[in-house]
Amino acid sequence: MGGQGKVGRQVRAWYSGDAVAVASPDLSKRDRLSVRGPVAELAPLVERVLAEVGTSFRPFGDEQVIRELAERVPGMSFTATFGWMDTADTATLPTQTAKTVWLQGDSGVEELLAEASPDSYAWPGRTGVLRWAAATSDAGELLSIAADAWSAPEVGFLAGVATRPDVRGRGLSQQVCAFVTAELVKRHGTCALMVDAGNAAAIAVYEKLGYTYRGVAAASVEPSS
Repeated sequence: MGGQGKVGRQVRAWYSGDAVAVASPDLSKRDRLSVRGPVAELAPLVERVLAEVGTSFRPFGDEQVIRELAERVPGMSFTATFGWMDTADTATLPTQTAKTVWLQGDSGVEELLAEASPDSYAWPGRTGVLRWAAATSDAGELLSIAADAWSAPEVGFLAGVATRPDVRGRGLSQQVCAFVTAELVKRHGTCALMVDAGNAAAIAVYEKLGYTYRGVAAASVEPSS
């Protein structure tokens, strides 16, 4: 048995037995194919889906699943590991000590990102990036920022975290992330984020905010000749 359906905003889903694949175009800078289920059922499903949607869609899922898929699906290569972190608990979030607010617009955000985090996936105006929060100085200067980006009805997503280099070490990123986390948990029930697997400092900050870590990975697929 198998099938497919439209989820919304051009998102499409397929299933076969217990295997599920969801194609999301232009999600966090790339076309993503989120996969879940037993690899024996996923492998033929992913091959069929990629033949339909094209190899621009990068398979994404639990690390071990992606590693096994890369061994089974022709042209697929294991690319990178990440951490998926999420929380539904705001009881342990720190008390706000900095002025942290949702911005009205995104003035100053691009400049801060260009200086502090030029490789950020979240930028003003990018598809799915909804709004920005900032810890600000008394004069209203942006000191540390984070975005509500690519959120879904049941999971809010935190991204675009950046702190001005000259004010690092003051706990401002933790403050702005705590603010966004509380807001997104209140709205969606859960808040999640992605972090590089090797970024121990960032992982430690998020764990202090109550997030738990799960290893995930991505693969790429060569176009068929």
